[in-house]
Amino acid sequence: MPSPNETTSIPTLESLEAIAYLDDRGQIPEDPLTKKVGVYAIFDTDRNLQYIGYSRDIYASLKQHLVRRPQQCHWLKFKTIDRPSRTILEEIKSAWIAENGTTPPGNDSEEKLWTDAIDIKPLLSPAERERYEAAFGDELAQSKLLKQKCRDIEAEILADLERRGVKMSLRFNPKLKDKGLLDLK
Repeated sequence: MPSPNETTSIPTLESLEAIAYLDDRGQIPEDPLTKKVGVYAIFDTDRNLQYIGYSRDIYASLKQHLVRRPQQCHWLKFKTIDRPSRTILEEIKSAWIAENGTTPPGNDSEEKLWTDAIDIKPLLSPAERERYEAAFGDELAQSKLLKQKCRDIEAEILADLERRGVKMSLRFNPKLKDKGLLDLK
């Protein structure tokens, strides 16, 4: 695999080798990605570009994306840089989007699905929504309902990931659940 070196030159997305999002142990590869600053591109099973992002810890960001958009996270390309520079990261991201010829859905209409915590309020059933609205003014009752729905959605996400072969430990932030949000800690 041509290793994405730690220089600030901008490689073409095409020149980088795609690696599997999950290795044979059901894990995101930690070695080249943990606590590394860089730009990454995520592809679906058919290797269609879904999202381009950058991060101060690529590995941590990839875990978040896997939880938020598991069906779109199958292949990965990345470029690390030595020193954090938003300008350089933006330049690489822009170059890759231009090279792709079209903005990936995750950087366009689906951006919030890739970048924001999962908001479970739109996922409330009509009965749950009715109970939530009936508890207006009772923050504890609303919080309990949101936490329960978060636990239900979390269980569904973890079951989907387990069926996909994910073996990593994933811990959701418990403090966000009473606000109806799911995000990894």
